[in-house]
Amino acid sequence: MTDLQPFLDKAVEAARAAEAIIRRYYHGDFEVERKADASPVTIADIECERAIKAVLSEAFPDHGFQGEELGTDDADAEFVWLIDPIDGTKSFVRGYPFFSTQIALLKKGQPDDELIVGVSNAPMFNGGELACAAKGLGAWLNDEPIRTSSVDRLADTSLSLGNIASLAASPAWASVGQLIGQVHRIRGYGDFYHYHLLASGRIDAILESDLNILDIAALTVILREAGGDITELGGGAIDLPTRSVFATNGRLRDAISPFVAEWDEARHAPRG
Repeated sequence: MTDLQPFLDKAVEAARAAEAIIRRYYHGDFEVERKADASPVTIADIECERAIKAVLSEAFPDHGFQGEELGTDDADAEFVWLIDPIDGTKSFVRGYPFFSTQIALLKKGQPDDELIVGVSNAPMFNGGELACAAKGLGAWLNDEPIRTSSVDRLADTSLSLGNIASLAASPAWASVGQLIGQVHRIRGYGDFYHYHLLASGRIDAILESDLNILDIAALTVILREAGGDITELGGGAIDLPTRSVFATNGRLRDAISPFVAEWDEARHAPRG
């Protein structure tokens, strides 16, 4: 297999380049524009994505890109970088630190594409949290190796829910309510944070809807390398059209699966 360490090292370098821009703008004055889906975008988002692409394209000129703000370049390349420069722009705009830079590398292949590198950097949160991983190389949080928890019973499970409004609109919501009554505790950490918690053994499962691949591609690699598992809520593989997540520590999938069996992926498109 291709040595993935150079890809991971450059992805971390790119995330740090974006971090420098984020620190310059955070709590500063900047204009906020609205995209077609009414979600916010700032000059920081644009500058961060440009900085990330500059680092990666210089190192890997044959690679393609799919970015949240600047769109797609060379999407048919063997390797395509998936970039969300500031995942959580609403938080960034309002001055609280629940946002992150997400960078993942997708390798095109037959029969399936494969996510092979992931970096999730939340520079303003809790003194800074950078999680990263590459296939076969393990997962790391702030330079320390991480693993998922050993919890294997619902009664001991800490479960985090994301984007509850669309979960609640699903036919599966009643059974999710039954699940909530059986777990040890329920939280809604959201965004990058509950994936960092899951990958490092501090919570045990996540159910989340109303998202897109740029939100969770890097986190998918990190979680898998930490020993966890992740699919769509309906059980489908994580891929470019993904809109939901069912993730566990690698031990709870069979116990939780019956409670999300009625999720209908086709009925729940993300709002952006």
